[in-house]
Formats: sequence, C-alpha cells, structure tokens
Amino acid sequence: MNTFGRTLGGLMSCLLLGGCFDGGHASSKEDRLQIVMMQPPRSGLTPLSDDAFKLSRWNTAETLVTLDPQGDAMPGLASRWQPLDATHWRFELRDGVHFHDGAPLNADSVAHALNVAAHATPKPRILDGVTLTAVADGDHAVIVTTLQADPLLPQRLSSPQLVILSPAAYRADGTLDPRRAGTGPFILNSIEGTSAAHLDRFDDYWGGKAQSAGIDVSFVPDGVARAAALRTHRADIVEAIPVSQVSLLPPQEVHEVPMPRTNTLYLNTRTGAFRDPALRALVASAVQRQPIVERVYEGRADVAKGLLGPAIAWAAPLRDRQLPVEATVSAPANGKVITLATFSDRAELPEVAVMLAEQLKAAGFEVHQVVREYAHIESDALAGKFDAFILSRATVLDSGDPLAYLYSDFSCYGSFNLSQLCDAGIDQALQNAAGLAPGSARREAIITAERQILATHAAIPLLHERVLQGEREGTQGAFRDPRERQLIGLDTKSGSAP
Repeated sequence: MNTFGRTLGGLMSCLLLGGCFDGGHASSKEDRLQIVMMQPPRSGLTPLSDDAFKLSRWNTAETLVTLDPQGDAMPGLASRWQPLDATHWRFELRDGVHFHDGAPLNADSVAHALNVAAHATPKPRILDGVTLTAVADGDHAVIVTTLQADPLLPQRLSSPQLVILSPAAYRADGTLDPRRAGTGPFILNSIEGTSAAHLDRFDDYWGGKAQSAGIDVSFVPDGVARAAALRTHRADIVEAIPVSQVSLLPPQEVHEVPMPRTNTLYLNTRTGAFRDPALRALVASAVQRQPIVERVYEGRADVAKGLLGPAIAWAAPLRDRQLPVEATVSAPANGKVITLATFSDRAELPEVAVMLAEQLKAAGFEVHQVVREYAHIESDALAGKFDAFILSRATVLDSGDPLAYLYSDFSCYGSFNLSQLCDAGIDQALQNAAGLAPGSARREAIITAERQILATHAAIPLLHERVLQGEREGTQGAFRDPRERQLIGLDTKSGSAP
C-alpha cells in the first residue's frame, strides 16, 4: 500500500505541476493535443497486441479497411475489393500513400504485414480460428486467401491489430517497432516506456493535413488523477472519467458514450470450485445487478440481460425471440473458498468486486479478493489462477461483429478464454455463425451461440457500460467512438489553441 500511495502521489504531482504533459517538441504547446489515457502500453505498442488500438486512436497507423457506424466495410488503405471465390479476395491499394519513413505503400509491404500477423504467436485476436495468407498481385493489389470460406474477411481486416506498417518496422529478431512506421496523419516519434508517447503531424499524409501539430499522450491508470488533468486544464482529452469524479467537472466537459462493452464475471470452469456447474448456477442466481448499477455506476450503465448490450441494437430483439436460458439446479456453497480478482485501471471494478464479494458471501462462499493493475494481472487471469474474474470487455472491438469476441472468449481454442471453457456444442454454434455472410441469418446464429454460452454460467454478464470521455471546453473534432478505434482525426484541435 505504501508503494501504491507513493505512485499515486507522484502521478498527482506530475499532473498538477504539468510535467506529464511537456512533450519538449518544437511546436508550441497550444498547437498540440494533450491526451490522457487510462491503460499504459502492455507490449511496447506492438500492433499484434491490444496496444494496436492506441495506434488507431492516435491516427498513426491504418488498416486496409475501415468500418462505418453500422459496422459495414469501407475503404481504408484499400480503395476497393472483391471476392474471387469462396476463399480468395483481391484488395486494390490506394495510390500515393507513403509510410512515415518515406517508403511507398505497395503490395509487397501489405502482404508482408498481413503474413507476419497471421503467423504471430499468439495470433492477433481477430485471427483466432482463421488461417490466412497474402500475396502480391502486381504492385498495387494483394490477394488474401483463407483456408475456409470467410465472408467477414473485409471487416476482419479493419481490426487495428492488422494495421499495415513499413517493412522496416518488422525486425529480424521478430520484434516490431511502430515508430515512424505508419501511414496516418500523425507520426509516432517517441515512446517513454509506460508513461508517455509523442507524435508529430505528418505533412505528406495522403488524406490531407491535420490541424494539430502533434499529440502528447500520458498514461495515467488512476482515475482520480485523470479527472484532475481535465479539471486543471492540463489535458484536452481524457479517457474514461470515473463516475465518482463527474460531479467535480463542468457538465459540458463530460460526454457519455454508449459502449459495446460488457462488465462480466468470468468463472473458471477448469479448476477450483466452479468446475461444478451447480456452483456456477448458484453464483448466477446470487448476483444482483441493479444495486451495482445504481451504487457503483450511479445509474450510468445498463443492467445486462446478455453478453451483447444495447449498443448492438439488433441483439435484444433477437434474444427476446429465442427461448430463455433454462435454469440449472444449484448446489449449496458450504463455505467454499474462492478467489475473486479484477484490475484497478477501471476505477469502478474494485467497487464492483466488493459488492459481488458481499453477494457471494451471502450465498455461502468464503471470498478472497485480488486487485492489481491490468498489466500485472492479465497473465494470471489467462492462466486460470483465479476462481472468478471481473472484466470490462469490448464485444465488437475488432471487426464490428461480435463473433470474434465470442470465439476469443468462449471457444476451446480462443486466445482470451478466461473461463477456460471448452464445449463442443458452443464451438459448433460459433462455427455455424462464422460460415454465414453478414446479415440477419448471421446475427440470429450469433444470438444462438450467446444463449448456449449463457447456459453454462461460465460467464455472467453484469452490466453494459457507458464510457465517460472528458474534453476540455474548446476542444474540437474529437471522436466519441463506441468501438474505441478513433479518437483523433484531421480536424481535432486543442482547447487551448487560438
């Protein structure tokens, strides 16, 4: 606790004194955007990890395909595409694009980037269950081949984990260096470990010149410190303002964005108490969602009825048309000792853990709690070292389609399977959905798979979040993106700029 106190004190001092935001760049501070983000980089900003979403939100690295608000595929670095047959797609590249290091975007560089991602260990989450290869078709097109028919391939290639970087970024030792390697309007020039990053405007960007001269990013896991940065006008944009801090900020500086993000309690089905389906059913019956929404989130969240929330407008109507999940007979807890874990980066989660622990104690469990920063708890959670884990999870982060999330979290072969769940029936349901083209039949199949997952009680959805994004008064053009892909655009401008 002393170490935590010193760290928090240092962060607060850094924020209030302004040292966190001094990028030391030649352009005036008024020309630059000051951003505070919640989670520090986990993997040195390699795009093969979730750090890719930072590269996307800063608009430094780009993908072949983008998504519109409905999740339909739109041109990115690829100007057009077409299927050649069930397993081959041809993507034509946009003309006149250069990487930040001066190298031209061409078919060889695109094919190389996609093949590196396809053969990475572990694979990017969006490629779970997908075998993919890319080859150049002349200088200005690539042909992407999948082992099985993949009608969602264009949307899949929109994932920030499949950004296209300069060939120089891919080093011989297998590491990736994203500095000066993207194609976006901002050049990532420097990374200060897990504390800061600095970007400058790329004046030769194919899409036009950005209004801001650059971006200075600070990573501040503590929510109170992030709110202080907005309150003291040391930041233009602040990610994830805690609900508890909203009343201390001007209302016009806090923007509520409904998110396809579900706060879920994952139960370990492989080891420990929750190998027993009856005990999982007991937990499902003991959880009370409404008090959590009211007391922890002050009503700024939606009670979960499924894994997919109201930000996915089609989910609830389809769910209501299906048969309800059948109740599973529960067993008494009889004082079973369980470990309930979560992370502190999202300020509400430790409070959720406290309330859930009380609910589970009332159901007869003895509950031990573990709370750490996400970077220090993820590996243990994925290894199944806890009986239960509370996670705030984006459900359409990668492709605009929730199937990738369901596969990653609940397939036998999923790379983010916190519940350690392996069920042949669920895998078959996910495979059935994957074979369908985007549209109503695919959506119906996804809800069928969701129903089967919920029936196991391996994951108990608690609530659907609404993110609170802070923007200093006068800041212009910031994206409020439910998918957490976009934050800074060509027209984004600092609140302190003239």
